[in-house]
Amino acid sequence: MALVSKAGSSYCIRSDITRGRTGQNVAFGVVNNVEAPIMKEKSIKISSLSCKNARVAQFFPLETVGFRSKGRNSVIVAASPPTEDALIAIEPLTKQDLVGYLASGCKSKEKWRIGTEHEKFGFEIKTLRPMKYEQIAELLNGISERFDWEKVMEGDKIIGLKQGKQSISLEPGGQFELSGAPLETLHQTCAEVNSHLYQVKAVAEEMGIGFLGIGFQPKLGLKDIPVMPKGRYEIMRNYMPKVGSLGLDMMFRTCTVQVNLDFSSEADMIRKFRAGLALQPIATALFANSPFTEGKPNGYLSMRSQIWTDTDKDRTGMLPFVFDDSFGFEQYVDYALDVPMYFVYRKKKYIDCTGMTFRDFMAGKLPCIPGELPNLNDWENHLTTIFPEVRLKRYLEMRGADGGPWRRLCALPAFWVGLLYDEVSLQSILDMTADWTSEEREMLRNKVPKTGLKTPFRDGLLWHIAEDVLKLAKDGLERRGFKESGFLNEVAEVVRTGVTPAEKLLELYNGKWGQSVDPVFEELLY
Repeated sequence: MALVSKAGSSYCIRSDITRGRTGQNVAFGVVNNVEAPIMKEKSIKISSLSCKNARVAQFFPLETVGFRSKGRNSVIVAASPPTEDALIAIEPLTKQDLVGYLASGCKSKEKWRIGTEHEKFGFEIKTLRPMKYEQIAELLNGISERFDWEKVMEGDKIIGLKQGKQSISLEPGGQFELSGAPLETLHQTCAEVNSHLYQVKAVAEEMGIGFLGIGFQPKLGLKDIPVMPKGRYEIMRNYMPKVGSLGLDMMFRTCTVQVNLDFSSEADMIRKFRAGLALQPIATALFANSPFTEGKPNGYLSMRSQIWTDTDKDRTGMLPFVFDDSFGFEQYVDYALDVPMYFVYRKKKYIDCTGMTFRDFMAGKLPCIPGELPNLNDWENHLTTIFPEVRLKRYLEMRGADGGPWRRLCALPAFWVGLLYDEVSLQSILDMTADWTSEEREMLRNKVPKTGLKTPFRDGLLWHIAEDVLKLAKDGLERRGFKESGFLNEVAEVVRTGVTPAEKLLELYNGKWGQSVDPVFEELLY
């Protein structure tokens, strides 16, 4: 199933390949010259584009992704887990197919969109205890019935909701996540956030449930956090202590906000990837919002960010190879092939494949399913188990920010859109960071969780660089012409004062809160 050719420095899709955002997958293909079924109510055309004059098929947000190659007819299902089992391709996947999967994300600039994801802690307002699964199920059912969301089930358990291109899912400790639709403007993004929070609150308040916008559970220990009934999380929970000391904290006690952004070509992906990695510590500082652990200051401004430094070094970090001259889609595939797997999904169950790599899978050498070869569904699922500071799928994910109150949920995408979707600002960032060494980038990554904007860098502080970066973000938004720069006001105050959100919380803790973290549940209540 060879799908990709390489012309010059960019990969191009030659066969008909369809693509959609996470959870919004696509269908077009033939098996024995019969078209794969398409769900009529979802067959809305999103875009078509070309990359170096090579045709990429039109994209439909459907349930399956299919390939049609000359002389080789096959269909492969691809979607975010959990999904139904994939149909088996007639011929095994090649490395070029994996590269082609990433390259299929190329979109012309007018089709670039903004996808925002944010997590929050649900808690009982009277006790400040986290929601139990039974309460979460009641909440999900209530939202579904009142606001017409489709239920997502794993076995007989409700584990999420879908509505159009939006989805609500549960993180391991019951953190409530909205994965937003791909939207054109930040006004639409913030409206989506507001609508989601309104719907959640409308049901949750009747149950005595509130939601907290913070990066790390401020009050309770791991033993106090409920475990969600999702098969993949059981596998991760068993594996995490083998590869790092803080992986379970990551799973059960952290919340983040991130933005997913498009690229037009391999070269554009590389530029945005490098800018995103270089500036991720600045985003971590600006949104630092997790200074408490089990009722006391933990010595960090972003405990959530610190936790990622000792979660699993095989799948996290600053990815220095992205700055190599040879970097491109193929090099990311090489990296991902050697990241240890968590699972494969077969017959509606997760099968533990920890310790083996996708490269082993490609060779039919997984002891958990001996002799079986992967399909693109498996590849897509595997890519979701890699957690660097910037992650490549068919778009780029900016992953460095703590969860926070709703104004910051709109500010985070504004920050990155202003920098990465404007050519002048993007080039200015690349020029600014061009001589930063790998050691300097790593130093910032390691020190920012503790010292924030006051982290020393060269002859000054990171704060001074953040001032320049914020101006570039603001200018980039203004050039977009959608009057979006006001969404940066929340971080503009942080840059003006050099005081991060976490430092404000610590000031309250040591002042009017009388060294109690309980008031944070009201302070950061949605």
